[in-house]
Amino acid sequence: MQKGTVYRSTGSWYDVKLEDGEFTKARIQGKFRNLSIRTTNPVSVGDKVDVSINDNNEAVIKNIYPRKNYIIRKSVNLSKEAHIIASNIDLAILLVTVVSPLTSPGFIDRFTVTAEAYNIPLLIVFNKVEIYDSKALAKLEDLEKSYSKAGYPTLRMSVLENIGTEDLKKKIQDKSVLVSGNSGAGKSTLINNLIPDLRLKVGKISETHNKGKHTTTFAEMFDYNSQTKIIDTPGIKGFGLVDFEKEELATFFPEMLSILKHCKFHNCKHINEPGCEVLEQLKSHNFSNTRYQSYLAMYKEDEDTNYRKNNY
Repeated sequence: MQKGTVYRSTGSWYDVKLEDGEFTKARIQGKFRNLSIRTTNPVSVGDKVDVSINDNNEAVIKNIYPRKNYIIRKSVNLSKEAHIIASNIDLAILLVTVVSPLTSPGFIDRFTVTAEAYNIPLLIVFNKVEIYDSKALAKLEDLEKSYSKAGYPTLRMSVLENIGTEDLKKKIQDKSVLVSGNSGAGKSTLINNLIPDLRLKVGKISETHNKGKHTTTFAEMFDYNSQTKIIDTPGIKGFGLVDFEKEELATFFPEMLSILKHCKFHNCKHINEPGCEVLEQLKSHNFSNTRYQSYLAMYKEDEDTNYRKNNY
């Protein structure tokens, strides 16, 4: 039996890097498929596993070690609740673009909520700053102010002009780093910059819809150096909210969490209740109205498809 880390999933087979540095293709033992978990994939990129060789000289994943965290999205498979994108993440980088294409605040906030819910440190990177005009820069400053006030570190970057890349390299050192964002935000370009030998396919921006075309179809881990791992992720249109109660949602907005105890009612929804401290702070402009609108949108989503069921 050897320990290893899952670097890539291709359906029923997984590329596992063993402790000796060698890669092997492994499949999972049948019982993992029948575990009572509401995800489409029992094994994800980043998982620590035990691998053994069976009688047919095939590598088989015999054990999956407990995950310290993971990041999840709604699955397109209607029979399951969610899809685990990657696990055991030390830092998530969310690439955001103000133009070409526009990353909506709602998408950013869904990602921040997911990161908070699964205890994943987050860095918001504003990419393509070399093409921002005065209007875009003003929008960028508003976003920086909003997310900095919420407690999230931010970084301006232009991969093409090599702006901010050295700062980013310092922040990712000795970490397992997930890179995510809307299609077209520059994930593959950034990873190619960090690991030039990869030559990941880079998609063009659709002129019709000003959105990126999907070029990554599955998560995959790469070695930046011996101690630093980069996880490339598919272009994600949106994050669903799964595996927590809607009443917990406010606790995943750090700027709201710090004042929840001052609400008059312990079960305050922070929508129209009397004595709600969140609404009072909102009136005083102590946190972003855009962030609050994201909270409302997420809270009011269809409970049947987005929140934990009683049998989870």
